Amino acid sequence: MMIHMLFDPFINCGYMRRAIVACCVLSISITPIGNFLMLRRMSLVGDVLSHSILPGVAIGYFFSGMSFMIMSIGGFISGLMVAILSTWISEKTLLQQDASFAGLYLGSLAFGVVLMSLHGPNVDLLDLLFGSILSVNLLNLECIGIISTITLLTIALFYRALIIETFDPDFLRDNNIEASRCIQIFFLSIVMLNLVASFQVTGTLMSVGLMMLPGLSARCWVKSLIHMLLLSVFIAFFCSWIGLIGSFYMFLPAGPTIVLCGSIIFLISVLFGRNKGILFSVYNRK
Repeated sequence: MMIHMLFDPFINCGYMRRAIVACCVLSISITPIGNFLMLRRMSLVGDVLSHSILPGVAIGYFFSGMSFMIMSIGGFISGLMVAILSTWISEKTLLQQDASFAGLYLGSLAFGVVLMSLHGPNVDLLDLLFGSILSVNLLNLECIGIISTITLLTIALFYRALIIETFDPDFLRDNNIEASRCIQIFFLSIVMLNLVASFQVTGTLMSVGLMMLPGLSARCWVKSLIHMLLLSVFIAFFCSWIGLIGSFYMFLPAGPTIVLCGSIIFLISVLFGRNKGILFSVYNRK
């Protein structure tokens, strides 16, 4: 009975098969990016950038309706502008980068909501904000696959540079500030690519959930970076599977359910994780 409950929705429903494929392909690329954000102490930057894509998505919606390709291009441009402007502001003023991000993303989010309201009341706004993974089509899957491939190739080619920039940014900044700035902008561009790919799955407001929560959970169990990357991808797979199953049987929105599953796994990891989990540490002291 349990086996049938876990597999029948994906066997019998084409939209469920497309949804799980989209989640799995996206998880392979978006969770390693989330790990690097976490290790660079930029976890909330992902949330900022996920909000900043809304104006570009809204403008793309004006020109093409619910065209995933056009909205993704608009969202990428919008988010990249916020990333570049925040870096420039932090260099030219006394504000730290997190402060400049906060100032820009709040305006971007408000501007995006205003743009959508000018189009008139439309339930499609909910799809943009919270995702519509069950309506993923083959074109969406192709776009997500291309972005995931680009991300994996980029991580493989620039893995060493990302490691240096992550664990010893002062070394690179002192020796070659231009290279450090280029790596940072390049890394934020990859973050933006994955966020625009995931907004179809979990929406612009929650797209960072699948990016950050698996990595945060994996950090509580393992110490090695390679093991953390692999475990975070597995956790993202698991949350996607359980989230889709739960949404199917309980008639819940799929994207938020997946993120909620990730949050539950995160809380369990914080409590019982072998890498300084709260209850695990208390038990070892006894």
